[in-house]
Amino acid sequence: MRAASLAVAVGCWVWGALAFGAGPTPAPVRVEASATYDALQRLVRIREVALSPDGTRVAWVESVPGTAEAARLQVRELAHPERAPVRVTASKDGAQCAEGSLSWSPDGRQLAFLSTAGEGRAKQLYMADASGTGGPARRLTTVKGVLASPKWSPDGKSVGLLVIEGAEDALGPRGPAARETGVVQASPPVKRFAVVTVEDTRLRWVSPAGLFIHEYAWSPDGARVAVTASKPPGDANWWSARVYAVEAGTGETSLLHTPRWQVAEPAWSPDGQQLAFIEGLMSDEGNTGGDVLVVSVPERLAAKVRFGEKAELPTKVPPARNVTEGLKATATDLFWPTAERLVFVAQAQGEAALMAVASGGGEVKSLWKGPEHVKVSLGKDGVTSAVVRDAITQAPELWTGPVGAWKQVTRLNSDVRVTVGDVRSVTWTSDGQPVQGWLVLPVPDASGRKAPMVTVVHGGPAAGVLPGFNPQTALFTARGYAVFMPNPRGSYGQGEAFVQANRRDFGFGDFNDVLAGLDAVLASAPVDPARQGITGWSYGGFLTMWAVTRTQRFQAAVAGAGIANWQSYYGTNHIDSWMLPYFGATVYDEPEVYTRSSPINGVKQVKAPTLVLHGERDLEVPASQGYEFHKALKTLGVKTQLVIYADEGHSLRKPEHQKDRLLRTLDWFDANLPAVTESKPKVRAPAR
Repeated sequence: MRAASLAVAVGCWVWGALAFGAGPTPAPVRVEASATYDALQRLVRIREVALSPDGTRVAWVESVPGTAEAARLQVRELAHPERAPVRVTASKDGAQCAEGSLSWSPDGRQLAFLSTAGEGRAKQLYMADASGTGGPARRLTTVKGVLASPKWSPDGKSVGLLVIEGAEDALGPRGPAARETGVVQASPPVKRFAVVTVEDTRLRWVSPAGLFIHEYAWSPDGARVAVTASKPPGDANWWSARVYAVEAGTGETSLLHTPRWQVAEPAWSPDGQQLAFIEGLMSDEGNTGGDVLVVSVPERLAAKVRFGEKAELPTKVPPARNVTEGLKATATDLFWPTAERLVFVAQAQGEAALMAVASGGGEVKSLWKGPEHVKVSLGKDGVTSAVVRDAITQAPELWTGPVGAWKQVTRLNSDVRVTVGDVRSVTWTSDGQPVQGWLVLPVPDASGRKAPMVTVVHGGPAAGVLPGFNPQTALFTARGYAVFMPNPRGSYGQGEAFVQANRRDFGFGDFNDVLAGLDAVLASAPVDPARQGITGWSYGGFLTMWAVTRTQRFQAAVAGAGIANWQSYYGTNHIDSWMLPYFGATVYDEPEVYTRSSPINGVKQVKAPTLVLHGERDLEVPASQGYEFHKALKTLGVKTQLVIYADEGHSLRKPEHQKDRLLRTLDWFDANLPAVTESKPKVRAPAR
C-alpha cells in the first residue's frame, strides 16, 4: 500500500499539537508534519499521458514512489479495462530507471521513448512494440549529448529529436547553473533538430547549427517541421524566439512569423497549409499561455534565412491572424485534429477548460470546464482523449473517453484522501476589474476560533493557480491554516489584456489585487485578520518581499527565490531578456522603472519576521538576491533567517530539500504568527 495511513494523518490532524506563538515549534508538531509529508510523497504522479493515434491504447509515465527520478512507462488496451497495464521498458532486467518523452508511431503499434536504462546517466532513444506482441525495446541512438522530444515522422520510418551534442546535462534555466570559470559562455550549446532512421539507426542533423530549437512539429506530409527557435544561448533567448519552417530533407529554413510577444505549441492543419501556435506574454519557458494565432504556409517558401554573425532576416512574412482575440481565458495547450476546428486546453477564471474554435476564427465554444487541473492527450478525431485529472482533495488519476464524458482508468492513488473544511472560488473587484482566487479552509475548530491564514502568491507572473492537488496546501490546511491563492493581474485565466496589466507596474496594481482579495476573504470567511502570513516562490517571492515593505497586515513571511533589487538582479541573472517585455526598456536606459519596484528600497518599513529561502546555483534568480534582503533585515534588527540549498537551481530537485523547504515554512509560521486569542470577552475594570 502506498499511503495507507494518509487519510488519518491528513484528515484527522491532532489539534492539540498546534502551537501559535513566538517560541520554537514543539517537536511533536514537526514529527507529525514530517510523517504526513512522507505519506504524501508516496503518492504516484502521472507525468505524461499519450493516446494512440487510433484511440485504442493509452500510454502514461508514472513516478516510482521513494525514488527521485525513476519513472515507469505503462500501456493499457482501452477495450479491455479488466486487464492490468503492461510495463514497456528498455531495462533488460526490469530494474527501475528514468523513462518518458512518449511518442506513438502512426500505426499505433510502436512507442518511441527516452530511457536511462543503458550505460551511464544519459538518456537514449528507444522504440518498443506496444501492440501486445511483446519483444525487447530496441535502442536507436548512442549520442553523447542530451536528447529531448522524440516524435515519429508521419511515414513511420524515422523519429525526430532535439539534441544538444556533447552536453552532459541540460536542466534548463530552472536547474542548477553550471559553475563557470575561464572565458564565460564562449561557445553556448545549441539544441538542434535531428532525424533518426528506424531501419539503420542513422542520425542526421537537419536544422542549422546557428539556431537553437525550442519546440517542433512535423508537417502532415513529413516534408518539413515547424519550429520555435532563437539564437543561442537558448535559455536566455527563448523570449525572442520566432517561428520557422525547416525542410526535413535539406535543412533550408524559412521565417514564418516574428511575434510581438512569446510563442509556443506549433500545430499544423491536417492539410499542411496552415500553422497554429500560442502567442502571448509569457514569463517562463514551458509555462505556456496566450491567444491562438494561425498563419498560412505556402507550398514553396522562397525567403530562406541564413544564420550567422551577419545574418539578415527577410522583412516580408505571411500575416498571422488571432482566432481567439478578446477571449476571457488563456490558451495553454494546442491541438489541430480536423481541418474545421482547433482545440485547446485553457485556464478560464481559475478553472481548467477545453475549448474549440473554427480554424478561420469566430465563436469560441467551451467543450468542458471544471475546478481542477488537467493534462490532456487528444485523439485524431478531436473528441476522444486521455486526461490526467487532479483537484484539491483528489490525487492524480488517468481518465479516457470523449471530452467531458471521461471514465476512470487508473486507481493509483485510491487510498490518498485529503480532508479540508471548504474549497471556494473567490471573486472580487480591484481597480474596477474582476479578479479571482482560491480559498481552502481547514476543518473547523471545535472551539469556534477563526483560523490563521497564509496567502500563497504564485510565480511567473504569467501563470495561474488552478485548484489542483498540492502537498503544500494539504499540509497547511491540516495544520489548521486557511490557504488563500490569488490570481492577480498578470495571471493567466482572464485573457491576454489581464496578463499584460502589470507591465511596468510590478508590485503596485498586482499587489493591490492581492490586498483587495484578502479583504474579500476576511469579509466572508472565518479567518483571523490578526494571524496572517504570506509566502511565494520566484515572482511570488518578490511579492512576498514587497508585501512586508508596504504593509503591516502580514505578521510573518517566507520569501522563496525572490527578487529584492531589480537593478542588481538585471546584471546578475542569466535570462534578463524576459524583463524587456515587462519593463519596456533595459535597466541602463530606464533605471527608475526598476528602482520603483524594488523591495530593498522600502526595507526600513519591515516589521514581520521573514524567512528567506534560495537555491545556491539559481541562474534565474541568483542567490545574491536572498543575501541582499536578508542582510538588510538583519542589519535593521528584523527577525530573519536565510537558508541556501546546496547545488539547487530555481526549482528544488532533491527530495530532502523539498521536504525541508515545506516543513521549515510551516515551522516559521507556527513560531512567528501571534498566539491564539481567547474567545472570551474582556471584562473592563469599573471606573473609579
